Amino acid sequence: MPENASSFLTAWSNFYVMTGSAAAALTGLMFVVITLVFSRQEARTQVGLDGISTFSTPTVMHFAAALLISAILCAPWHRLFGAEISVALIGLYGVGYVLRIVVRTKRLSGYTADLEDWIWYLALPFVGYCAVAGGAIALHFAPARAFFAIGFGVVFLIFIGVRNAWDVVTYLATGAGRTD
Repeated sequence: MPENASSFLTAWSNFYVMTGSAAAALTGLMFVVITLVFSRQEARTQVGLDGISTFSTPTVMHFAAALLISAILCAPWHRLFGAEISVALIGLYGVGYVLRIVVRTKRLSGYTADLEDWIWYLALPFVGYCAVAGGAIALHFAPARAFFAIGFGVVFLIFIGVRNAWDVVTYLATGAGRTD
């Protein structure tokens, strides 16, 4: 099926410039927050390191995935096939990454994840990455609709990241993460 990538990508260019910019800024803010948190003595314990790799690092990954997808879909593709493959791989990698975080969460020793953690840190990102992967696969068959699925996944990952970043910061700011 011959496809004119520019007709689809042009219609979505402002959306992906906006989401990419937001994801980039939020990624930078997460680096600042993680640096400030890690500078605290109790964050340097194994429990603190496990918490960062289980809760903060995935949040950075969600922002980075949104940024990368946005950058890919802002590129001047002549055919959608390259974008399809690239975005599908990101979505599938994200699904696998969330499954890896499930294992990491189960192994946490200093903190037991509650239902809210399982939903926001694992189940919802899984849905977001599935939407991205499914939308990318659907680009080949129904590009007009597929872009809505990918767009949903990107925005969903950004909103999940914002919520989870706030959750981590308030948890640490209230002293709930202290072991002393």
